[in-house]
Amino acid sequence: MRSALIAVASITIFYLVEIYADSLRDPRYLDGWLLTAGMAAQVFFHIATKRLSLKARERWRSAHIVIGCILIAAFLSHSNFALPDTGVAWALWGGFVLITLSGLGGTYLSWSLAARRGIDDDVLSGDLNARRTKLASNARDLIAALDDQVGTEILPQLPHSSWIADLYHKRLRDFIESDRSFPFYRIGSGARLRRMTNEIDALSPYVDAQHQEVLRVIKAIVVEKDRLDGGRILLWLRSAWLFVHVPVTYGLIVLVALHILLVYSFSSGSL
Repeated sequence: MRSALIAVASITIFYLVEIYADSLRDPRYLDGWLLTAGMAAQVFFHIATKRLSLKARERWRSAHIVIGCILIAAFLSHSNFALPDTGVAWALWGGFVLITLSGLGGTYLSWSLAARRGIDDDVLSGDLNARRTKLASNARDLIAALDDQVGTEILPQLPHSSWIADLYHKRLRDFIESDRSFPFYRIGSGARLRRMTNEIDALSPYVDAQHQEVLRVIKAIVVEKDRLDGGRILLWLRSAWLFVHVPVTYGLIVLVALHILLVYSFSSGSL
C-alpha cells in the first residue's frame, strides 16, 4: 500500500505539472511550491516526534518516509531531469540529493531495526550490553554444568559433554563472550553466524537427547548474541546518521528561502 501510494502521488505530480505547463504557465512555480511544502512538512514531522510515544512516533516516521519518496518526484520535475547551471542551483541540487541518499539510508536502518524484534529507539546501548553479558553468563554456566557431569557415572559414558565443551571453547566462546565495539566489524558476519550454527547442527545427531537440548540452547544463545550485536551497531549508525540528515535538512531550508527570495526578486528567474 505504501509503495502504491508513492507511485500514484508521484504520477499525479507529473500530471499536474504537465497540465500547468499546457496552461502557458511556468510549471517550476507549481512543483517548486509542492517541494517547499513537502520539505516544511518533513521538518514539522521531525520536531513533532520529539514529544510523541513510540507507537505514534512510528506512524509519523512512516508518513515521513512516504512524503520523502514523493518529494523525489517533485524534485525531478522541478529540476526538469537536468543538472543545474548556477552556484545556488548546484547547492540546492546537492543538498537535496544528499538528503535523499541519507533518507534512504535511514529508511534502511529503520527497517533493519524493525526486523530485530525488541530493538528500537527506546532501547539504550546499556540495555543491549546487559543482555549480551547475561547471554555470555548463561553460556558459561551451561558449559560448567556439563563439565561437572563428566566422570560422575560408575560406567564410562560417551563423551557427549566433552564434545560440546570442546566445540564451545574452540569455536563459540570468542563470539559469545566478546564485546566488539568497532561499528563495522559485522560486515560479512552473516557467514560467521551460519558457520557456527552449522557446526552446532552437525554435532547434534551424534549426542543423546539430553545433550541435543543443550546444543539447542547454545544455538539460541549464538543467534540472540548475533541479533543484539547487530542491533547495537544499527542503533549507533542511526545516531550517526542524524548528524548528516538533520543538519543538511536545515541548511537546505535556508537555501530554499534564499532561492524563493531571488526568484520573486527577479521576474526573469525560474522557480
